[in-house]
Amino acid sequence: MLRIAVQAKGRLYEETMKMLEESSIKIEAGKRTLLIPAKNFPVEILYLRDDDIPQAVASGIADVGVVGENEFVERKEDAEVIKRLDFSKCRLSLAIPKAVDYKGLDWFEGKKIATSYPGILKDFLKKNHINAEIHVITGSVEIAPGIGLADCIFDIVSSGGTLVSNNLKEVEVLMYSEALMIGNKNLTDEKKEILNELLFRFDSYKNAEGKKYIILNIPNDKIDAVCNILPGMKSPTITPLVQEGWSSLHSVITEKTFWDIISQLKSLGAEGILVVPIEKMIL
Repeated sequence: MLRIAVQAKGRLYEETMKMLEESSIKIEAGKRTLLIPAKNFPVEILYLRDDDIPQAVASGIADVGVVGENEFVERKEDAEVIKRLDFSKCRLSLAIPKAVDYKGLDWFEGKKIATSYPGILKDFLKKNHINAEIHVITGSVEIAPGIGLADCIFDIVSSGGTLVSNNLKEVEVLMYSEALMIGNKNLTDEKKEILNELLFRFDSYKNAEGKKYIILNIPNDKIDAVCNILPGMKSPTITPLVQEGWSSLHSVITEKTFWDIISQLKSLGAEGILVVPIEKMIL
């Protein structure tokens, strides 16, 4: 049994549970239950606070965990990064009052900076030879300048809307963060085997994200032109039709380019275009 530490609530919880669900791993959440086994796969989910996950994994309380890169770097626990999960992306930035005329890092000299990430901030200030006071706050960091607790803040930024609503502006990005799968360094071979199967399922789900399977009929003399705009994973699959001079072409396109490609296909004479969602994709 592989034990996975997952954030009990917050930014990472929904995406992590969706990833497990799309990987056909059935978890039935019980009321106030912190440790729940899956019904159809040898894993169990341990719900923790996000800032407790790095220590839980490093100490072996959990075998692996899904945690924000910001928390992992801040905690400096002895665990390894197994995989970047490509969701819950954000950045950690310094932000100052909007009215301030900012001209560079020298502005922070002698200032009081409110943050929930003192370790990352301390390392940055030391590297840049800045003498500033760090004021540690857990939650609602962005209000600190407005109520006189600090001159500026160092905090997570996603859309930037929270900064704007508190009359702050982002001036320096210290690091970018996303969800990580971290692991204990002493996993048994049995647990590594379960983990590899889990990662295989995750990859199959992520590979399919934002992609569509497309089927169309095209005159044979237009096949080369279509292939130039519709390469697919390696190359499109082409099957002759009963109607002479025509073929059926199958490929994969990304959702971002979907409408542009459809317009080009129609201009080349494509007919009977069928677009199907992709649930999983194994490369």
